[in-house]
Amino acid sequence: MKTTINGKLRGVAVALLSMLIPATVTAQDKFEISLGAEVVSKYVWRGFDRVSGTSVQPSLGLAYKGISLWGSTSVTDLEPKELDLTLAYGIGRFGIAVTDYWWSGESGKYGHYKESHYFEGALSYNFGDKVPLTLSAAMMFAGADKNPDGDQNFSAYFNAAYDIACPGKVTLTPSVGISTKSYMYTGEKISGFTDISLKAAKEVKVTDSFLIPIFVQFIVSPVMDKTYLIFGMSF
Repeated sequence: MKTTINGKLRGVAVALLSMLIPATVTAQDKFEISLGAEVVSKYVWRGFDRVSGTSVQPSLGLAYKGISLWGSTSVTDLEPKELDLTLAYGIGRFGIAVTDYWWSGESGKYGHYKESHYFEGALSYNFGDKVPLTLSAAMMFAGADKNPDGDQNFSAYFNAAYDIACPGKVTLTPSVGISTKSYMYTGEKISGFTDISLKAAKEVKVTDSFLIPIFVQFIVSPVMDKTYLIFGMSF
């Protein structure tokens, strides 16, 4: 799910929105394959700790009309494991995506779609370089996102992120996210500000032809009364 539809393959870095879904691909006429990985000191998604510690998050994108595969595997715990599949399409500054989230871990059974998969639709809009604001909205529409009565919960998430170019080739991104229903996260009905964050990102020069993108992100989750300071790097 990585750290976004404004700039992730999230966290992964091909996204439609920053802090919404793990991956996004703009429609194109030729078939392309992209691959990469991100290492994060702690995996936090939309303000919620995925309890996986330091994690490696590989990504594989097939960029024809938009499809990407994203995963997360903890390097400090043998159990946490995630696999997400996203279909995405971009039209100008608009993005639309459908994601199948699977968070059941190493011991979980992948084929149990009703019990362990969360299906989400997402929309995003980027206002362009002059106003580098990305607005996004997502809603769970099928799968395991159920309320205590067993009915579909339709958990929704809204995010706004703004990129600010700073001296030293650092991009500073303040963002805010709101969730309407959160049975899927905690087993309790929690709504409100799930994540208020400030992310600083830049590229570190290793050689003349090799740069490593790194970031540091401070996250506050008011609904959970938690704070996080995370480091990550992409390859």
